[in-house]
Formats: sequence, C-alpha cells, structure tokens
Amino acid sequence: MGDEPPIAIIGAGPAGLIAADILSAAGKRVVIYERMPSVARKFLMAGRGGLNLTHSEPLTQLLKRYGEAQPHLQPMLDGFTPDDLIAWVNGLGQDTFIGSSGRVFPKAMKASPLLRALLQRLAIQGVAFKTNATWIGWTEDGALRFAAPEPPLKPSATLLALGGASWPRLGSNGFWREALETRGVAIRPFAPANVGFNVAWTPHFRARFAGQPLKTIALRHHDREVRGEAMITEYGIEGGAIYALSSELRVAAPTTIHIDLRPALSPNDIADKLERTKSGDTLSSALRKRLGLTPLAIALLHENGAPPRGPRALAALIKAMPIRLIAARTLERAISSAGGVRWDAVGEDLQLRAIPNTYVAGEMLDWEAPTGGYLLQASFATGVHAARAILRCGCADR
Repeated sequence: MGDEPPIAIIGAGPAGLIAADILSAAGKRVVIYERMPSVARKFLMAGRGGLNLTHSEPLTQLLKRYGEAQPHLQPMLDGFTPDDLIAWVNGLGQDTFIGSSGRVFPKAMKASPLLRALLQRLAIQGVAFKTNATWIGWTEDGALRFAAPEPPLKPSATLLALGGASWPRLGSNGFWREALETRGVAIRPFAPANVGFNVAWTPHFRARFAGQPLKTIALRHHDREVRGEAMITEYGIEGGAIYALSSELRVAAPTTIHIDLRPALSPNDIADKLERTKSGDTLSSALRKRLGLTPLAIALLHENGAPPRGPRALAALIKAMPIRLIAARTLERAISSAGGVRWDAVGEDLQLRAIPNTYVAGEMLDWEAPTGGYLLQASFATGVHAARAILRCGCADR
C-alpha cells in the first residue's frame, strides 16, 4: 500500500471496526489505535447476554427509538439498515436469527465468533492494530498525539470512535472530552442511559427478592407506557422496561413509576376474579390462584403497607403499583451513556467542523437508545457513514 499516510481510527469498538472493514476493502491503508490491551472489550461483554445485534421491526418504527436524535441518525440508518447489518454479519460467516421479541442475534449467541471472523478479514485486508496506544490529543502542528512510547502521527484522515462514558473499565470513559473541547468541539455533558434506579426497598423485600424478574408487566411514567420485564436488585430496579424510559426517568428522579402487574386484564376483569375467591383462601393464595401473581409480585403489593382488601381497590393497585425511584445509578453502572459530541459540531458527513479531516462515529456522538439492538445498530451505521464519507472526500487517496 505504499508509504502514504494511513487513515487512523482511534478506538476498536463496533463503529471503528466496521469503518476499518469498509476503508480497507476499498484499498486504503488503515491503522487502528486502541488504548486497552485488546480490542472490542465492551462488544464482547455485550455478547455475554446473547449479542443483540439489531431489531427486525420496520425501519420507520426503529427510527423512533432514537428520540431527539432521530433526524440526525436517519440518513445513517437509511444508508445501513438492519437488513444491511444482518447481511454484513452473514458475510462474515455468522448466521443470524430473529427471536420471539423481534430482536436479531447471531446463532452462536455470543460476540467472540463474529469478532474473530472480522479480525481475520481485517488482517487479510492489511489493517494494522496498535493496542496499549492511548490517544491524548494533537500536537501544535496538528499531528495525533499518543502517550509514550507511541510517536505522533499525521494521518490522511482520522476517525474518532472512542465510545461514550459508560463501562470505563472496558475502555469507554469519555477521557477524550477535554482534548476535543480544547479544539473548539462542543460536547453535551454525559449522563447515564439504559441504567437502573435506586429504590428504598424494605430490608426483608431486598433480601428475599433481589435478583428476581418481574415478567410481562407494563410500566408507566406519566403518559408513557412500555411493556416488558424488570429486575429487582439490591439497590433498586433495572431491566428492559426501565431502560426504555431511562432518558426521561433520570431527568425526573426522584419520581414515581407505576407497574401494571397484569396488563392483559382490565381492572374489572381482575376484580371479578378476586370476587370469586373462596372463603378460606388467604390474600396471597387468592392472588396466586386467581391471577397467577408470583411471590415477588405479591410482595410488591405489600411494600407500601398492607394492600386494600376490597376487590375493586386491590384491582386498582395491581394495575398501578407505585414504586418511588430515588435516583439513577451512576455512569459507571450504566449500559450506555447519553451526551457526547453535539450534532451541530459535525457536518452531515460526521466530519468535525472545527478539525479538518477528522470524523466521529459511534457512542461519542450525542444520541441514546434503549436496549433491543438499537445501540449496536446505530454504532455500526455511524461507522459505515463516516467511512463512506472519508472515501468520498478523497483525502485518503493514494
């Protein structure tokens, strides 16, 4: 590939790796710098739960999952759709399947086979990796600056794909913020996303039920409702239904959510079933036999004091069990982060307005989404978008 300056990709997560694939497949010389001893650590951790790659719902619905960032992300998701991501994964020899929830997974149900296949292809395409290489900003003459012993580099183009500020032990700690702000790049402060919330459970409830799930529930906060599952923890509550509302809950906390323990039944249905309780049944027995409530759900009804005895009043509580959320957990405990490089700091091609030939992709950008495949989908899509922009700009032409 000659002695021309390489394209430098800073960060070896999903966005950086897929960008390297596209650029090197086009014949470009690419060097990936990663400050950790090995690549894609957060990606591998995500794969422990099955590696939810993307979601199979219609693209119009998928786009809505990105909230305020939808207008900015739409061109990128139009350009690299869930179908495109599935085809890319299949092209690496990894078959996929759609789960009952519509989520898409590799059949291997973990990240390591996909990562190995991608790294093998990148090696064939000539991509070089430099691990334990910490990028710390720019020199006075504009070269990329690294912690010793890595020398400065003036690349033909730079793609920053350093992740957000969650899971710092895996490499995403937002350390890059100061370097960009000193060069005039506007950054929105980080906040935890897809995160659990502290709840003041009673000691007995915490000791008995921490680690148990609430399944097939509906969770409401003001006029928003989501269906799914939640997990009781020692500190409070987490899980998919909580994560889907975490962007508004973290701003509102302390706040109260309401859990519908039987969303498929109306209040009248529940009351009618309770009215048929046998005279000798205890309240717990009636709730278990008539409504199929689990011991966890029954215990929740007692967390705010003795539940009402009348069928109508008890039905109302079952349909709207209040839980007081004290505060969101910290960034270190969040699955992902909100905040990052503001959209007005980059052009439509994801090039930083303040720094020529420097692009941004992945969770460094100011967007957030719930779990369900949306995080990886947008990370990959922004990496693809930035790589295509670098190819179009001609700055890396030999």
